[in-house]
Amino acid sequence: MDPTPQEPRQRQSGLARRLMVDLTPLRGSSDLRALVIGQTASVVGSQLTAVAVPYQVYQLAHSSLDVGLVSLAVLGPLLAGSLLGGSVVDSVDRRRLLVGLELLMALISIGLAVNAWAGPALWPLFVGPALIGGLGTSEDAALSAVLPAVVHRTEVAAANALLQAVFQFGLVVGPAGAGLLLATAGPGAVFLIDAATFLVAAVATLLITPQKPASGSRPPGFRSIAEGLRFVRGREDLQGVFLIDLNATVFGLPRALFPALATGVFGGGATTLGLLYAAPGLGALAGALSSGWVGRIERQGRAVILAVLAWGLAITGFGLVRLLPAALLLLAIAGCADVVSAVLRGTIVQLSAPAVLRGRLAGLQIAVVTGGPRLGDLESGAVAGVVGATGSVVLGGVLCLAGTMALVQALPGFRQQKQDPAEARMAGYRTGSGRPVSRAPRRHRSSG
Repeated sequence: MDPTPQEPRQRQSGLARRLMVDLTPLRGSSDLRALVIGQTASVVGSQLTAVAVPYQVYQLAHSSLDVGLVSLAVLGPLLAGSLLGGSVVDSVDRRRLLVGLELLMALISIGLAVNAWAGPALWPLFVGPALIGGLGTSEDAALSAVLPAVVHRTEVAAANALLQAVFQFGLVVGPAGAGLLLATAGPGAVFLIDAATFLVAAVATLLITPQKPASGSRPPGFRSIAEGLRFVRGREDLQGVFLIDLNATVFGLPRALFPALATGVFGGGATTLGLLYAAPGLGALAGALSSGWVGRIERQGRAVILAVLAWGLAITGFGLVRLLPAALLLLAIAGCADVVSAVLRGTIVQLSAPAVLRGRLAGLQIAVVTGGPRLGDLESGAVAGVVGATGSVVLGGVLCLAGTMALVQALPGFRQQKQDPAEARMAGYRTGSGRPVSRAPRRHRSSG
């Protein structure tokens, strides 16, 4: 049974406090502070490597096809790591699992650094990122399962927003830092720094309390995964979370068309392309940093629907405009809407799942989040071959809107999903300067 929260001592005051990302969970939970520190280092390091790998592949092979194949090689391990990793998450101590995964990824990054310094071969640049991708989705599933155990239920949305801010910060800082490091120190130094960030994350994770599996957990494997899928089959709120994100990313994510749009529509080059890629991330960062109000939303399902509709409208508008500033603004709006949707979708999954199933449902969500954009790249590229790049963007945006409305009608349980009103009200308060409401890990219990 969830701990009963204390009466709120102090309302959040002032418009700025209500809008800016809520730091209350950080003040109340030392476990969350440790996770945020570790994940900040890890995300920045991972984004350094995300730039260094294709850079070095192109240097060695002088082939854009090889660069694309490196990305494709990661897809299988991403899906396997999220689904199989999710079943492992529910059967072991999640703190130990996180530490082990972070140490393994550090070793792989060290291997990439050695390869870079020892006369680089091409094959490690395929194998290393694929392994890190699979381990990384398992890490994400474990982190998602741990989060509801280290903060109060009323603070889960705020904690998700904090981690989204960390992730978006890494998306902005990492690539910029990678450019400078690659130019001055080379890929080997970048990979070594990434390894160091994984070690920082491992040390930070060791500082949190043990995260034992819930009672009744299954051994990992396909039966365990099937149990999670059966649970989702009976829950329209969870089906809506997964399907609405899949719909938005398959039809409404035109990133594969950015190179063609940068040159053919906006008349620019590499700088314009960089701006197109950066705009959604900047919008998402702004959305995460101004997410203080998100935790107070009571009708979370309806809010996700509105956020995805805003995404679809912004992407459709992006396909129609011909002025670069307007295009960048619309992409930033799309990114802002997406981060609101992401925070709420993650919160719905975490609070709807029994503790014994959290890892598997988190893994399923991560499979959707990682697989959908790659299917979207395929869809937008294929459609562009028939109707052109701008036509593909506009059609994708329209299909995203239509698909969202179809899901709204098909899944009334998702449309009607809402947070407990008392919890929504509590999320609008700070807990004061006294002891936290409850920070003990909620082990051996079911929620949802």
